Amino acid sequence: MPEQNHPKISLLDVTFRYADETEALRKITLDIAPNQVYVLFGPSRSGKSTLLRLLNRLSDLTEGAQVSGRIALNGQDIFSPAVRVAALRRRVSMVFAIPTPLPGSIRENLTYGLRMAGATDPLMLEERIQQSLVQAALWDEVKDRLDHSAMALSGGQQQRLCIARSLALQPEVLLLDNPTSGLDPLSTATVEDSLYELKRSYTIIMVPHSVQQAGRVADRAAFMLDGELIEEGPRDRIFINPTHERTESYVTGRFG
Repeated sequence: MPEQNHPKISLLDVTFRYADETEALRKITLDIAPNQVYVLFGPSRSGKSTLLRLLNRLSDLTEGAQVSGRIALNGQDIFSPAVRVAALRRRVSMVFAIPTPLPGSIRENLTYGLRMAGATDPLMLEERIQQSLVQAALWDEVKDRLDHSAMALSGGQQQRLCIARSLALQPEVLLLDNPTSGLDPLSTATVEDSLYELKRSYTIIMVPHSVQQAGRVADRAAFMLDGELIEEGPRDRIFINPTHERTESYVTGRFG
């Protein structure tokens, strides 16, 4: 693990353009320290999810897109030719808004990525299954039905399974893009509660589904608007005493 005073992820003058030259992100400079919940928040089309997708190069799948600037993971440029994208995505894993369990059992969902990465030791696989389910606050609910279909789980359980599937690969960074947007309040609270334990082992970067959620879970937050970083800082300052007028207008509900 890098030293705590060194950023886990560092962005310098990052700009992202679509093929039609539309700028989705404009000169974003940002440092994200390890072992915290870092929240990117703002209105729709502010660039939050685009930024999240850049961090593990899912943006590569956008035809004709252009990226300038530098994004570093532990000091290494993630766009360097020396970086293998598949390996990067195991280190920086992403969970999407809509749960996407794989066809098959709960056990098969959790071991799929590990087997694709070459893991074959049965003991190690079982240890990773239990560890990831415990970390995702799902173990007690499914430990007696690991060979049942993942599709039989509730929506909240499916989302926690997707988080566990990412954790099974032991990533360094977990990207969460609106992970509770389709969940009921109880499931949302369960996912939020799990973040406090997860950040002990991982750096979590999250796009929340509301300002209220951002204020509940963030250690540090960045407010984005129209592809620009308006303001960033510790939770208490951003949500209680923001320095920028547009941040204050958004967190108090005057727009957005």
